[in-house]
Amino acid sequence: MLHLARFAAIAVLVWFYLSAKEKGESPINWAITGLIGYWIAWWAVKLTVVSGLTSMVAKSPTGTFLLIQIPALCAIGAAILIRKKLIADADKKSKDGFN
Repeated sequence: MLHLARFAAIAVLVWFYLSAKEKGESPINWAITGLIGYWIAWWAVKLTVVSGLTSMVAKSPTGTFLLIQIPALCAIGAAILIRKKLIADADKKSKDGFN
């Protein structure tokens, strides 16, 4: 049931790696940063939102399936914000001539 989360984590890893290469930054650092940010957001949502709502949808297989996907969707959103911050920092660094 966590296939979306696993696929998204791999996609985030590749996406950050390729973005760093485009910006001339360290691809490994960006990939690890993106993956860690993704998993922290995933766990935070899972331990708060999902834990609190599990009893409400316990008898509904569809509700349970959808509820389990919420952490992955929130983690994807967090990864997008982290990537935007890394890109902004890289652009600022190159603009200031520290590249």
